[in-house]
Amino acid sequence: MRLTLNFPQDLTFSDEELFAFCQANPGLRIERDENGFLIIMPPTGLESSFRNGDLFARVYNWNFQTRLGRVSDSNGGYTLPDSSMKAPDVAWVSHERLATVSPDDLKRFAHVCPDFVIELLSENDTLSELQEKMEKYLKNGVRLGWLIDPKARQTHVYRPGQETGIVLFEELLCGEAVLPGFELNVARTLDN
Repeated sequence: MRLTLNFPQDLTFSDEELFAFCQANPGLRIERDENGFLIIMPPTGLESSFRNGDLFARVYNWNFQTRLGRVSDSNGGYTLPDSSMKAPDVAWVSHERLATVSPDDLKRFAHVCPDFVIELLSENDTLSELQEKMEKYLKNGVRLGWLIDPKARQTHVYRPGQETGIVLFEELLCGEAVLPGFELNVARTLDN
């Protein structure tokens, strides 16, 4: 179960205070929404962690070959234009976007929006929560997002200005123009 901490407007954390709070509580997975509310999530089960690792590895391997950007796992926090701080399960940022970020900012929750995100529906999530999160990613500048639902064996594909698409696990996901040449067979990747 997620816990949302609502603070009065004059008590919300600055970016620096949020980073310090997260550093002081390394056992918690913490995000901040656009209203300054903190969202505390429990660790996932081991099966979800295995799946996240498999997805990260696939994107990392593609990026290692192409050298078009950088890949982060769920420990990497991004401060988005709406002031929320999110830590996607897997994210990829192009070198063009990273060039706008100072080296010091990269040591914290950098003020940059990933080009691509993956969120994996785990035992601690609800589909509606993650669907809302994906819509917010798009509003902040994500160019392609995949919400992977292992129970329904389908992936919700998010693109700016388009209806959400559904791709079944047995079908091939393509990185399109965002991740050129990247393809993912979710069934083959997650069914171990």
